[in-house]
Amino acid sequence: MKQANDLKALLVSIDRKGYPAYKETRGIYQFEGYQLSIDHVQGDPFASPSNVSIYIKEKDGGFPEEYRKKKETKIALEDYILRKFAFLLEKYHFKAKGSGKSGLISTSKCGQEILERTACHIKKDTGDMIVRLEIGFPANGRTVNSRELIKIFFDFLPDCVEKSLFYKSHKEDEVREIIELAEDQQYMREQLKELGLCAFVADGSILPRESGVSSKPMRGAVPFASPQSMRVVLNLPHRGKITGMGMKKGIVLIIGGGYHGKSTLLRALELGVYNHRKGDGREYVVTDETAVKLRAEDSRSIAGVDISMFINHLPNKKNTLSFYTKDASGSTSQAANTVEAMEAGSALFLIDEDTSATNFMIRDELMQRVVKNNKEPITPFISRVGTLYEKFGISSIIVAGSSGAYFHVADQIIQLDCYEPFDVTEAAKKEAKQFPIVADLDNHCEKPEFHRCPKPNMALKKADRVKVKVMGRNSIQIDKENVELRYVEQLVDGEQLAALAYLLKYAQLKIMDGKKTLSQVVNELEMIMEKKGMEALSDASYLPMALARPRIQEVFACLNRYRGWPME
Repeated sequence: MKQANDLKALLVSIDRKGYPAYKETRGIYQFEGYQLSIDHVQGDPFASPSNVSIYIKEKDGGFPEEYRKKKETKIALEDYILRKFAFLLEKYHFKAKGSGKSGLISTSKCGQEILERTACHIKKDTGDMIVRLEIGFPANGRTVNSRELIKIFFDFLPDCVEKSLFYKSHKEDEVREIIELAEDQQYMREQLKELGLCAFVADGSILPRESGVSSKPMRGAVPFASPQSMRVVLNLPHRGKITGMGMKKGIVLIIGGGYHGKSTLLRALELGVYNHRKGDGREYVVTDETAVKLRAEDSRSIAGVDISMFINHLPNKKNTLSFYTKDASGSTSQAANTVEAMEAGSALFLIDEDTSATNFMIRDELMQRVVKNNKEPITPFISRVGTLYEKFGISSIIVAGSSGAYFHVADQIIQLDCYEPFDVTEAAKKEAKQFPIVADLDNHCEKPEFHRCPKPNMALKKADRVKVKVMGRNSIQIDKENVELRYVEQLVDGEQLAALAYLLKYAQLKIMDGKKTLSQVVNELEMIMEKKGMEALSDASYLPMALARPRIQEVFACLNRYRGWPME
């Protein structure tokens, strides 16, 4: 292995040469307490930055062994270290001067949710740590300016490494607090199942966010306070006793006037599938980890989905047991989203009336009198929601502001008034008796068939190189095929989309064969990530810095929205 002085000497020797001379720096160099690996060198100063990684052995890093033994604490520790490292890098961002991206120095920027990322990975068995970052190698025009890169490698970076990647540089109490919070959050998730709950919102939680473009907690927001009748007490391993609103498995309805906090509560529940950082305000909001937000999604493609429990007897005789379309309507897309969520193993559906197709959710009495049921191919969700729970064990939390029809089927009804929740189940049920329900709630249905076997896109298999691209949080592109993901609302980070792009590519090239079902394909992808990490997804000589692991539900969602493969 080369030494740090070898790198410095090399950089001095190539100063003012053509930019391709930087390619000579690729390799691993030993610095004091860590190894610096230059994994990929950009082609010119205006191209994507170079990929660099830092490798620290367990004996040098010094983080306690017990912190990496549990999955939730290991991820929390990695997240904590990465946030510290990213904060310190900001101080030196573009401090080295030059053309194009010269002097850029950055790593993943973590949001409010704690995600497993490739930017910081601690090996569970050895405790060795690898941290990945991007650096814009400095240039004047297209001429090497290695004096500025020497500043980065020998002044800026060592300072950031020393202050963030070694246990001795952190306050022990601060690190322990992060680990204990992760253990408490995991304990709460386990308690949901034992207590028959699908979600829990702690008293004192801050649910509103700073703005539509910021996920930070809103200052001066009303702290959450649970109704006494729904209050649950949990005794956490570290924090101790905590109280909050327990939402029972079954059918929960959230009602209230506009702007009173219904969608804010639902959004907190959507993201309760993730652990949150300290100070987020939603640290103690937990939802069944399989929960899926359902909505209408006009124009999405559907391939071979059995939507017959919601849509049947179409006038054009189209087969709804294996339904195909490249341009779904609102109701058809929501039906497909529901069935696909069942296939993905969801035990909780989250639905907001505002983003749902009206004719998928309900048909009122007047409409049924004019358009008879035998002329309507859509069986509304209200006719299936009870069966979904009683027969298939799938709960639903539904936000409704304009229709009281769901009062009849709900097990719990919560009214939001100025962000304060009230249990109005008894009163709402009493009023509902004066308005008899007209929907057929005993409509028999079978569980959808999940036997779809995706074939790979043969054009990808024959290609010399398959490119993937991420467009923010809206979509990904594999080769020239776009996968629209803007309405998969529980994706919270662009790095999750990047991981989905690699997962889709890997599935296409190495797993899909037209014989394995979609569930088998996704399970194999999950097994690879669990055993080998996201590193196994890349066929390049280096791993992209910015990948964050998505849930299995979002992996299903991505594959379902890919337009490039046929089904058997």
